[in-house]
Amino acid sequence: MILEQIKNTNDVKKIDREDLPLLAEEIRSFLIDTLSHTGGHLASNLGAVELTIALHRVFDVEKDRIIWDVGHQSYTHKILTGRGEKFDTLRSYGGISGFPRIDESPADAFGTGHASTSISAGLGIATARDIVGEDFDVVSVIGDGSITGGMVYEAMNNASNLKTNFIIVLNDNNMSISLNVGGMHDHLIRVRTSRGYVQLKEGVQSALEKIPLIGHALVRGIRKVKNGIKQLLIPGMIFEDLGIMYIGPVRGHNIEDMERAFRRAREFHGPVLVHVITEKGRGFLPAQRHPSRFHGADPFDPERGLPLVSKKPSYTDIFSTVMRKMGDRDPKVVAVTAAMMDGTGLKRFHNMFPDRFFDVGIAEEHAVTFAAGMATRGLVPVVAIYSSFLQRAYDQVLHDVALQKLHVVFAVDRAGLVGSDGATHQGVFDLSYLTTIPNLVVMAPKNKYELSDMVKWAVSYESGPVAIRYPRGEACINYKEYRAPIELGRSEPIKAGGKVLLYAIGSMVDVAMKVKKLLSAEGIKVAVCNARFAAPLDEAYLKEAADRYDMVFTMEENVRSGGFGEHVTDHLLSLGYKGRIEIISIPDEFVEHGNVALLKQRLGLDAESLALRIKKEVKSGRK
Repeated sequence: MILEQIKNTNDVKKIDREDLPLLAEEIRSFLIDTLSHTGGHLASNLGAVELTIALHRVFDVEKDRIIWDVGHQSYTHKILTGRGEKFDTLRSYGGISGFPRIDESPADAFGTGHASTSISAGLGIATARDIVGEDFDVVSVIGDGSITGGMVYEAMNNASNLKTNFIIVLNDNNMSISLNVGGMHDHLIRVRTSRGYVQLKEGVQSALEKIPLIGHALVRGIRKVKNGIKQLLIPGMIFEDLGIMYIGPVRGHNIEDMERAFRRAREFHGPVLVHVITEKGRGFLPAQRHPSRFHGADPFDPERGLPLVSKKPSYTDIFSTVMRKMGDRDPKVVAVTAAMMDGTGLKRFHNMFPDRFFDVGIAEEHAVTFAAGMATRGLVPVVAIYSSFLQRAYDQVLHDVALQKLHVVFAVDRAGLVGSDGATHQGVFDLSYLTTIPNLVVMAPKNKYELSDMVKWAVSYESGPVAIRYPRGEACINYKEYRAPIELGRSEPIKAGGKVLLYAIGSMVDVAMKVKKLLSAEGIKVAVCNARFAAPLDEAYLKEAADRYDMVFTMEENVRSGGFGEHVTDHLLSLGYKGRIEIISIPDEFVEHGNVALLKQRLGLDAESLALRIKKEVKSGRK
C-alpha cells in the first residue's frame, strides 16, 4: 500500500506522481473504514483528499503554515503528518482531536473548530512573519460555506493592504461557480499568474503614471475598460475588487492542476485566492447523496452507509416537531438558522413553510439582528443556533434584542457537554453568558415534554426575548407525571424529603433524581426541585428553601463561573441564609473530547459520583 509509506510530515513528497491517485483512493478507504467505527466528519474529508495532498506536496508543512477553516476537513492533513496510526482513537477521550490543535502537532498551525476564522488567523500569521523577517508561506483553506461569514470579508478587506504573499484556498464543494475547463481556461491561469504578467501590469501602470498631466487619467480609463471586460470573463472579479488576485476555478480532484496553481500563487506579491472545485463525500456514494447526514456521522455500516444503532428521538427532534406545529398554529412564527437547517431540526419547518424559513449562512451575528428586525414588525422569530456558536452573537443578543425587549426566541441546541467534538463545541458557557443579559428569560427543560411546553410558552410570551437551552442527543422521557404549567420564573418542586435540597436545572434534574434514589437506599433523605428558569430566578421558592433546608446543592451542566449556581448562591446569601450551599457544575476549564457519559464521570457529574459527594457533605454537616 502507498499509504504505508506515509509515516512522517512531508513523506508525501517522496511518492511518485503516478501513484498519487492510488494514494488518494487508499486514504478514502481508510477514512471510510475508520470513521465507520469512530464516527466523525466524513463527507467534508472525503472531498478534500486530493486538495490536501497537493498542498502537502507544494508546501513544507514543517515550516509553512496551513490554517484549516473549521478544521472538519483536516483528517487527511493529520494522516499526512504522521497521525494515521492513531486514527482509531479519533475523537475519543485521550485520543486525537477531530479538529486541528496546536498542542497536538507542530503541523497544526492554528486551532480551529468554528467557521470563518482562517483568513483572519492566516493574515495575522503572515503579518507577524513580515514584522519578524521570517520566510515561509501562509495558506488559509476555507470552504464555500464558511465564506458566508462576515468575519471573512473583514479579513479580506484588511488583507488587501498586504504587499507580501498570502494564499487563500477556497474549497468550493457546492458548484456555486461553474467549473471552467479546457485550454483557454488553463491558458488564462498561466498568463494571469505568471511573473511576467504581474511585472508587465505593474510596469505599464508605473510608466503611464509618470506621464505629465494625463498619466493618472489614462490609468483610470484603462482600469475601467479592463474591469468591465473582467466582469464578463473572470468569475473571481469580486475578490479582485477587494484587492485579492484570483486564480481558478481549478479542478479539486486533479492533484497536478492544483500543484501548478499553488506554485503560481506563491509567486504573487500580495494576497491571492485559489478557487478549487471539489465534491463533498467523493468516493462514498451514501455521503455523496446525503452529505449533510455524513457531515458529522455516528458509527455506520460502511457497505450501506446506515447508522449502526437506531436513534431514539433527540431533543432536536422534539424541537423540530413542536416548531412544525407552531408554524401551523401561528402564521407569525418564523424560523432562522445560520447554515444549520438539518443540525437544528428546522428542515421540516422549511419544507412546510418555505416562505417563513431563513438560512442566513454562517453568520450568527446577522441571524440575531435579522430576527430582531422582524420582531419589530410583529413576527415571532425563533432563532435556532448551537450553544457554542451563539457565543459569537453575544453583542447582538444584548444590544439588538434584549435592550429593546424584542420578542425573539432563541433555541439553544447542543447546550452542555456534546462529547466527541470537544472543547470547541462543548456548550458549557451559555448559562453564564446569557444570564448576564437583562430582560432575557433563560430556561432549560428536564425532559422532552417540558421542552415542548417551553417552546410553546416562549412563542406566546410577548414581553421580551426568551432563550431555551437543551442538550445534544437522546431526549429524557422520564418524569412525564411532573408537568406543571410553565409560569414565568417559577420552579417545579418534584420530590420532598429531609433538610437537603437538590436544586437542579435542565439535564441535571434527571441526575438529581438518580442521586436521590441512591441516597434513599442509604437512608439519606433529599428533596429535588426542577428550577426551570436560570433567569429570572424563582425568588419566592428560594426564600421558602432558605427557611426549610440546611443544605442546598445547585446542579447545572455549565461552568461554575457566572452560572446558575452562583446566581442562586448570591440570592440565598442576600436573604441571610445560614446553611451550606454547594455548587455542582463543570469546572471553569475547557473540556476535552470524549464520550459524554465518560466525561461526566471524569468531571464527577454522574449520579454515582455525586451521591458519594453529597453523602460526605451531609455526614460532615451533621458533625
